[in-house]
Amino acid sequence: MRLVLLLFLIAIVNTTFAQQVPHSVEQTWEHFDARAEPLETEVILESLEDGIVLRHVRYVVGTFDGKKTRVAAFYAFPDGRKQLPGIVQLHGGGQRAMPETARFWAAHGYATVAVNWGEHVIGENNDTNTDWAGIPAGFLDPKHHNAVTPADGTIHNEPHPWNSSWLLYSAAARRAITFLEQQPEADGSNVGLMGHSMGGRLTVLTATDPRVKAASPSVGGSGYLYSDINGVPGSARRMQADLELYNSTLDCKHYWPKIQCPVMFLGATNDFNSPMELVLRGFRSLPKANGAMSFTPHMNHRFTADNYAARVRWFETHLKRTFTFPTTASVRLELKSDDGAPRFTVRPDLSGSHQLKSVAVYYGYDRDPRARFWRSALVVRNGDSFIATCPVADLNEPLFVFANVTYDTGSPLKMPRGYNDTPLLTITSECRLASPIQLARAGVTPRGDRQRQIEDFSHGWRDWSLVGVGHTAHWNYETHKVNDPAFAGPRGASLALEIETTAPSNTLAVIMDVDRWRGYTGRKPRRFTALVELPDAGSHSLTLSVDQFVTREGEVLENYDFVTSLILTPGQKEQPEKVTEVWQGRVPVFKYIRWEGGEFAARPRPYLKLRASEVDADAAFRE
Repeated sequence: MRLVLLLFLIAIVNTTFAQQVPHSVEQTWEHFDARAEPLETEVILESLEDGIVLRHVRYVVGTFDGKKTRVAAFYAFPDGRKQLPGIVQLHGGGQRAMPETARFWAAHGYATVAVNWGEHVIGENNDTNTDWAGIPAGFLDPKHHNAVTPADGTIHNEPHPWNSSWLLYSAAARRAITFLEQQPEADGSNVGLMGHSMGGRLTVLTATDPRVKAASPSVGGSGYLYSDINGVPGSARRMQADLELYNSTLDCKHYWPKIQCPVMFLGATNDFNSPMELVLRGFRSLPKANGAMSFTPHMNHRFTADNYAARVRWFETHLKRTFTFPTTASVRLELKSDDGAPRFTVRPDLSGSHQLKSVAVYYGYDRDPRARFWRSALVVRNGDSFIATCPVADLNEPLFVFANVTYDTGSPLKMPRGYNDTPLLTITSECRLASPIQLARAGVTPRGDRQRQIEDFSHGWRDWSLVGVGHTAHWNYETHKVNDPAFAGPRGASLALEIETTAPSNTLAVIMDVDRWRGYTGRKPRRFTALVELPDAGSHSLTLSVDQFVTREGEVLENYDFVTSLILTPGQKEQPEKVTEVWQGRVPVFKYIRWEGGEFAARPRPYLKLRASEVDADAAFRE
């Protein structure tokens, strides 16, 4: 009888525990009421500049385990205006709320709250700041706690979703909406939400709040990060214990299907934090067909002005009703053709007043989107359709295709710092995938011709990611082209390039990034650099042998098999410990880049582990 009684009591305790610990998104948030606790709003500082009122404020996020938490923020609005649509802005990892961001959106006619959830210094060192009351959160001590597993200072002593800092940050964002509801300058029933990187994930975690009327996450919030990329075994992020509980309550894949407002996702095709395929999986689970995407090709964790403009115009459409956003282009991928090359057809929205500027089609093969080179297809217009041929390099690899449709809105849009004002607006189509089995069944003919010419710049820098353009000390040009099956380097080849400089005493860094993001293979990501002195101004023809590329630790590059990208940048930017003098004169002009010598050889499949026989990488593509 005692044993039976003991087992009965254990069952009761286990049942109670199961009821107390949330195991779904709904259970996680059911006891949090963003309006219940008084905000106790403090106004720390206030200023008026160019007609924009900026306030440094602080408000209560909530009381957790008896600890009252507060978050600081910038609140900005046009002076004298009332009942404006609201914006809640969430900064990225390691960053802080910026007054310039709040002012930018206020200048566009919004009452804006930029939330300083990361706890870094806001304004001056002694200014009143965010206080997480000793709960692990933010970037100070105790720092951000990703896990649901208990640790020093967490709210619960057992595995629980509210142990994770993510929920505290999202709670702060939800309370920012409550803050806007109480401000006379804001229309609290008409609020938009946006965030970048970690802030992008917070946007997805928060957009389930029914008060959000439009959302725009960027390069964060894809979900599925703890799942393998299809066809890339072992590529999932690693996690602490209690992963099942973490995924069921905190993975964005469970939040996307619950978002009712229109969503604009800003992405970069080679982003590390929200790989493109994972974004598409989340995006396609939206319950309503009221979303759009804008991806910048070739870039990682950033985008160009025409893509950022999509966010601004999205809020103008859904919060201000002053802009008509074009609908996403319809697309069709046809694998069967007379010449054995797939065709991609794009039908953009031509019904609106915005002039169609261009239709660009991109296709690629690498299974890992972070390392994929996106080829630019030749696009031919046929009436209202735009058709591109997308030749396949290898029938053992999948084909990925998408289109970017760019419109000229007719008026330059004022952009935030770091972007040029632009009238352009780019919208990304759906991405289509054809598996190796589908390609073979359709009779697709592989065209795997290897190329020695990497770049002749006849299309400018079309195939590159450009950062710091025009900045003589910090320009950084990168391409994943050398990871493409056609442009991968021959065994024993040298890299030849011609560069023209306008001043003497310069050093060029030519970098081969190897196995970036491919830690799942068991190989170590490495960065091999050739430093080339350019003592005179003028034209320089350079030939770099493979053994001139060396890591900081002295390891010499053996071959180009696992190179993920080629980077060109000033020597002092890459290795300031060796090159002390900044780049002199203007940013150089490059004339060509090509492989010389060596022999083409079959390249190993770059996504496979060192012991490839242990892995069935193709299982994901079998029917």
